Amino acid sequence: MILFGMMALTFVNGRIPFTGEPYPLEYPASFGNRTNIPADNPLTKEGVYLGRRLFYEKMLSAGNKISCGACHMQQLAFTDGKAFSTGIDGVPTDRNAMSLANLLWVKNFFWDGRASSLEQQALTPLAAPHEMGQLPEISAEKLQRSKVYPGLFHAAFGTQIISGEAIVKALAQFERTLISANSPYDRYLNGQYQPGSAALRGMQLFMTAPAPERQVRGANCGHCHGGPKLYLEVFHNNGLDSIPRDAGREKQTGVAADKGRFRVPTLRNIALTAPYMHDGRFRTLEEVLDHYSDHIRNSASLSPVLRNTSNEAGGASLRLSKQEKKDIIAFLQLLTDSSFITNPAFSNPFN
Repeated sequence: MILFGMMALTFVNGRIPFTGEPYPLEYPASFGNRTNIPADNPLTKEGVYLGRRLFYEKMLSAGNKISCGACHMQQLAFTDGKAFSTGIDGVPTDRNAMSLANLLWVKNFFWDGRASSLEQQALTPLAAPHEMGQLPEISAEKLQRSKVYPGLFHAAFGTQIISGEAIVKALAQFERTLISANSPYDRYLNGQYQPGSAALRGMQLFMTAPAPERQVRGANCGHCHGGPKLYLEVFHNNGLDSIPRDAGREKQTGVAADKGRFRVPTLRNIALTAPYMHDGRFRTLEEVLDHYSDHIRNSASLSPVLRNTSNEAGGASLRLSKQEKKDIIAFLQLLTDSSFITNPAFSNPFN
């Protein structure tokens, strides 16, 4: 494991250096050190604690109705179990709530990648009328009138004057600490756990691309969900529709080849984060495997890695057997990190 710390120097009003106690980040060396922490928002223990409180603070929403934790529940790996979340007015959001695991390494946020930092990402759910429905500046005024928050902001940022910018910075600090790296799969990689035979077969299928001409069977998952963090920083059209209902990445780039492409999410804790896909259309992992095995829809922007990839010579789909699907799901079960979903450092401090 790597223990990662830094000098936590914050500039108050752009002038006065304020030093907080650095927050130590612990994660496997295999995750790499290409973390995304802005120079003006280093992690401190004071900032992370404040961010944790704000993550569960209902005063950040109109009418004090909900918090960030309403759509990102720790026991569900910071998802909410719904196809589409509902905010202060009960109107469903446009897309499924993503898990918040291992955001420290992510470069592009939201399904369409429209935010380049956690600070920028936080602004959308806070202000969106069908989510929390309140501008951060309004939240700052409410928090300023409380007895506890001016002191907490002073401890975190060196000033008791609360701002919308400081709110999103604190939230981002907390979310960067949500590291999931202690699943049975991680212990297997460290030589501390031996999976069953079904999970081992599933792991091999997961990591292998099919090559029927060489009698090699595979599920081809590693192309998008490879590496120790089980995701790649890419966008794919994974064949959900021949005519995508949601333009996805194309809305941001204007490039036709990006139609129906969405950010590849991590598969860590995947057994806890149903329903699946950007629109939550699949209720179970079995449905997901059936889609990739037999129901890829062709379109002009379908990702090449899914085009005519098959375990049968000349086949147009993967054609996984029933046993292969069961084995892959057995492997996916190894990705559940029970310590992540029970870690008191991530829990609701108001409970």
